[in-house]
Amino acid sequence: MILVTGGTGFIGSHACLALAQAGHELLILDNLCNSRADVVDRLQRICGRRPLFVEGDVRDSAVLDEVFDRHRVTAVMHFAGLKAVGESVARPLEYYDNNVHGTLQLLAAMRRAEVRTFVFSSSATVYSDREGHVYRESSPRDATNPYGRGKLIVEDILADLHLAEPAWRIARLRYFNPVGAHESGLIGEDPRGVPNNLMPFVAQVAVGRREFLNVWGNDYPTPDGTGVRDYIHVVDLAEGHVAALDYLTREGGLLTVNLGAGRGHSVLEMIQAFEKASGRPVRYRIAERRAGDIAQFWADPSLAKMLLGWETKRGLDQMCADAWRWQQYCEGLS
Repeated sequence: MILVTGGTGFIGSHACLALAQAGHELLILDNLCNSRADVVDRLQRICGRRPLFVEGDVRDSAVLDEVFDRHRVTAVMHFAGLKAVGESVARPLEYYDNNVHGTLQLLAAMRRAEVRTFVFSSSATVYSDREGHVYRESSPRDATNPYGRGKLIVEDILADLHLAEPAWRIARLRYFNPVGAHESGLIGEDPRGVPNNLMPFVAQVAVGRREFLNVWGNDYPTPDGTGVRDYIHVVDLAEGHVAALDYLTREGGLLTVNLGAGRGHSVLEMIQAFEKASGRPVRYRIAERRAGDIAQFWADPSLAKMLLGWETKRGLDQMCADAWRWQQYCEGLS
């Protein structure tokens, strides 16, 4: 059985589907601070089996011990983290408490239960923005905000843990900009309040929930002047997690790989693709650059292809079509 923390969230729920489709039994642990319990119902509708679900927090050692005592967990995929960069700057203590302290509590509970296979949801925010356009696993790390710094701290904790206790099988998966939704339209990204990421904001403008999108700068040294990012379909990302788990089962060790498409799309490209997918206009206005934004970056995913046999399959048009299908479904949930 695989324990999926944060399994009702955007990436966690898609990982649950990918795991179920690969034949794994699932147990979801989530405190529902940024997700909905009925995601479990929708997962059942899609895959025909209902995952076990426990409402609880990874910082609660008693809840964790009960989960490991009652269920035969063999591995953990850890998605239970707060994830908004801007919010992390305003609320650093909450981010370090949840993302760093919560992970430490989870690892300690795993050790007590003698479960030592761990797949960690890391991020491209651990990379220094001085490196250039293409990020490789060997690129310098230098997080510039509490969200990224928390990911970097946990990465180092995991490296230290594996060095001290080599029996641990650990994957640190650095991914770039997850977008899209499951093709069923039943699960996807459903941010509370104002979206922090581009695609859900674009989708909300297209559906009429928001009046326009701010495009932060159009004078970058890129083909159309807007920022370029590596967008990865969330289903491709979820399949990468399953591939990483399979690798750990076969090879063990400490695995660190990028999960990205290896190419970039600009903000204006994203807007145009979403207009094509939705048949709706996406109004936007050009605003001043945001402090700290860089012109462009994307992953070098070649190591993941070599070690995991994994690469992305879904392009920008499918990302937008699936996200639009999900956004229309979301309107009925509101």
